[in-house]
Amino acid sequence: MDAVLADLPVLGKRGSFPVDSVRLGPHAAALMQEMEGPQLRTVVEQMFNLDLHDAPTMVTLRGWTSERDGRIHCDSLAKRVTILLYLNRETDAFSRQEGCLRLLRGPNQLDDFAVEVPPVNGTLLIFPNGPTTWHGHRQFVGQRYSVQLNYMTTDDKARSELRRHRISAFVKRLTRAA
Repeated sequence: MDAVLADLPVLGKRGSFPVDSVRLGPHAAALMQEMEGPQLRTVVEQMFNLDLHDAPTMVTLRGWTSERDGRIHCDSLAKRVTILLYLNRETDAFSRQEGCLRLLRGPNQLDDFAVEVPPVNGTLLIFPNGPTTWHGHRQFVGQRYSVQLNYMTTDDKARSELRRHRISAFVKRLTRAA
């Protein structure tokens, strides 16, 4: 994990960055390639009894959360499956459950959760998406690296989501340079 962490770009702004819009070192790039590979896809297909053979993928990287992140939500219905890989060391904040993702029983209470996932040490979380897959986390402001891989419904949806993330990443780079 140390080699991958050393290969990640510094992302000092919130939001999701398509992995092809950032510079990755060789270890991080190899990890991204492996995540999109056939072995993980097969495991996910078997785990949830899904046919993902032709499902397009979208891979994004997050490195920072702000006070606006963590609100209760469901992912876009264009995402069939969400896979989160957390690349952070344990911290006091994560020990206090700040920034720990909660899979919720409903849309209203962050404390009504089925499971809580600390975003540390290569923890991998996989869940199928749907209109009731509520999740969120207690507020955390700071570095919080995660790789998000989604199996999408169609190429058009994946392209649309990636285009939105690329535009956002471009604007963030411009505002950082200003």
